[in-house]
Amino acid sequence: MQCPMCRAPDSRVVDSRIGKDGDAIRRRRHCDGCSHRFTTYERVELTLPMVVKKDGRRQPFDRGKILSGLTRACEKRPVSTDTIEALAAQIERQMSERGESEITSREIGEVVMAALHELDAVAYVRFASVYREFRDVHEFMRELEDLIATRSTDSRRAQAARVAPGAGHSRR
Repeated sequence: MQCPMCRAPDSRVVDSRIGKDGDAIRRRRHCDGCSHRFTTYERVELTLPMVVKKDGRRQPFDRGKILSGLTRACEKRPVSTDTIEALAAQIERQMSERGESEITSREIGEVVMAALHELDAVAYVRFASVYREFRDVHEFMRELEDLIATRSTDSRRAQAARVAPGAGHSRR
């Protein structure tokens, strides 16, 4: 592995560990040329589909674009970088597991929106406002109303689930 500092062609591995999620090997390396230490990651290369854009162009799936969109949506929100990274990896895996040779950018956007809907309401709305290209405030408000209705329903279900376990038990 080439040293990123001095560009020496060889470096040696001084430590190897499995990454946090178990999907990569983290290697600490030492350059014999300049003594710089650096880290590399070894990951399985997934077979990813080509993405069919709105205008019909095709381009390779790019995890970096997913990560960038998630990062922008979650900016200044209480969402950790690790969570964003894990979500991007999950979406990438999901696209790979479909086994399709092509997938539309619309399908990817819907998967990202569903993930953000579960993660953070504000990040979801941010992403949706760019992704759905709202033409006016009324469309945006309808999306917010749907989000509020969904959150209210989810909250009532969660509350009912907390109450339900005790229901039906009688004292003797």
